Amino acid sequence: MNFPQFAFNNIRRNGRAYVAFFLSSVFMVMIFFAYAVFSYHPYVANMPIGKTTASGMQIASIIVYVFAIFFVMYSIGAFLKSRNKEFGILTILGAEPGQIRRLVIMENMLIGSLSIVAGIGGGMLLSKLFLMLTTRFIGMEDLPFYFPTKAILITVGAFLLLFFCISLFTLLFIGNKRALELLKGTSKPKTEPKASWPLSLIGLALLSAGFIALYSDLSGGNILIAAVAGIAGTYFFYSQLSVLAIRLMKRNRKRVWHGTRLLWISEMSYKIKDNARMLFMVTVVIALASMSAVVILSLDQQNRQVFKDNTFPIRYNVYGALDQPNMAPVNEVLDEANLEYQEVYLKYFYASTNDSGVTLLSLSDYNALNTIRKKPTYTLTDHAAIFIDSRNEDRPLEHERFHPYAIGEQLVLNTVSEALELNIEHTEKDPVFGDLLYSTAMVVINDEEYNELTKSLDKRELSGKYLYQIPSWGQSVPDRESSEALVSHRLKDIDEVIREHSADKEFSGYFTTRYTDFEEFRQTTALITFLGIFIGLIFSISSASFLYFRLHTDLEADGRMVRSLSKMGLSFQEMKRSSTIQIAILFFFPILISIVETLVVVRPFLTQFGIANYTVPVLTVFGAFLLAQTFYFFVIRAKYISSLRKMMV
Repeated sequence: MNFPQFAFNNIRRNGRAYVAFFLSSVFMVMIFFAYAVFSYHPYVANMPIGKTTASGMQIASIIVYVFAIFFVMYSIGAFLKSRNKEFGILTILGAEPGQIRRLVIMENMLIGSLSIVAGIGGGMLLSKLFLMLTTRFIGMEDLPFYFPTKAILITVGAFLLLFFCISLFTLLFIGNKRALELLKGTSKPKTEPKASWPLSLIGLALLSAGFIALYSDLSGGNILIAAVAGIAGTYFFYSQLSVLAIRLMKRNRKRVWHGTRLLWISEMSYKIKDNARMLFMVTVVIALASMSAVVILSLDQQNRQVFKDNTFPIRYNVYGALDQPNMAPVNEVLDEANLEYQEVYLKYFYASTNDSGVTLLSLSDYNALNTIRKKPTYTLTDHAAIFIDSRNEDRPLEHERFHPYAIGEQLVLNTVSEALELNIEHTEKDPVFGDLLYSTAMVVINDEEYNELTKSLDKRELSGKYLYQIPSWGQSVPDRESSEALVSHRLKDIDEVIREHSADKEFSGYFTTRYTDFEEFRQTTALITFLGIFIGLIFSISSASFLYFRLHTDLEADGRMVRSLSKMGLSFQEMKRSSTIQIAILFFFPILISIVETLVVVRPFLTQFGIANYTVPVLTVFGAFLLAQTFYFFVIRAKYISSLRKMMV
């Protein structure tokens, strides 16, 4: 038997130890390859959002590759630690340190090569499905299948380099240990886990500093401080604070010395201390994936709500227009589509009072808008006004520098020529103007006074907005083949046509449709969501693999303890209950910590975006992670308990 055959037989006979590592590596190669297939597709660059999507895919593939480095490094390190006794026997039989290193490199490269072949093979089989899902999810046209030569070469080169470099690096785990030290393997007695009070306090201070920085001001510097302090504090939480908490818990003999509690609580102090780095990595990975997913889903939820709240699906925003623009080109498109519609043109400008900034609107325009919206119309006497509070209650920043005028109060309007005193005759609460005219406070005056004020204004200070209401389109989000989608697509580049048909050709303006705005935002968030789903899936599978590797590494030591306890009278049910609690803590404790960290971090970010209700995105994201983790928990628990049962007397 030559050396390569010896390496192959080692892998074959330790298949149970390597299978999770192999399958996880295959999955990472397959995802990296799938992203590369899309990124380098010859048709992508010519599509409307093709370049942006391809760039997103490349960024995602880099994230997958970076995570693969840490995953492979940790996994190989865990395997080598569990095989110390095997290396000790080889040393006694005459193997030199160089031969053992060569064996390790050959084994790792063999597994890596098989992972690359299997990953690319699986990726080739699923590439057509991946391309179809990607384009449908993002809203692009279907891409034809092609033979991805460039993607194959990049994937092979990247992962061969990864496995080779990691193999060289992991030789440090072996070093030049003596045979006796290697033979002891994992049988050496462990020292009692100890926690440092100063380091525990530092960890608590770091977590507090991150919280304070995040909730004081969302500046770039504070975000960086919060990220660094939060990540470092999480590490100290697992390596110091959690161990300290267990030690304090063990002092309460009345609660701890009951049934199997003493067994699993004592064991957890060792497992948390030994697995501090792994638990820290799993927590950070899940927290980052959860934060991204919650923010994206919340923004998508807000985008849908904005669509439903928009009662005017077609708008033309005008700046510096003395005359009303000619909207005949838009009307022709709507008439050809056999759509009934109502239109109104609002003229307005911004002014200030002694208390706050306001937007001025003429009474005739306000009544015309109210007629379309089926709301009451008004009449005004001279020097009288209607005050409209258009603040959005979900956006606290809009409440700064604002005076809510009441009926009977005097409002002093600062104009170019002189101050104009107005008596507030009516008040309204109407947040729709915050979206229509980007204003938190509206003042409506009669037409004569409005026209008199506009005479002293510069043309650039005047604004207008053409609004179309189309009842048949409704408020629900339509599909891509609906009347609203087709008409919006036809109106996409109509700005110049409107200007050419208008008497005043020097004004500036831009045309928007409700569906186009929604679809552009949806495509952007859909791309990030799609990438996040696969990256989150990798994180989820890899975190379960980390835990499996660690449990497999500790199996020999745990088996010896269980065998000794079974001789003393420990029953299978007691062992099963104790092991289940320990595995559950290792699996679900990082999820719980990541949930807390995500809720703490996303709140100020979503508040900045004006999003107050994010319950559904939070429940969706954490429900998905908990469901996946629960599945892995039951599978790995069954394997682990089955192995321990064979070691009982």
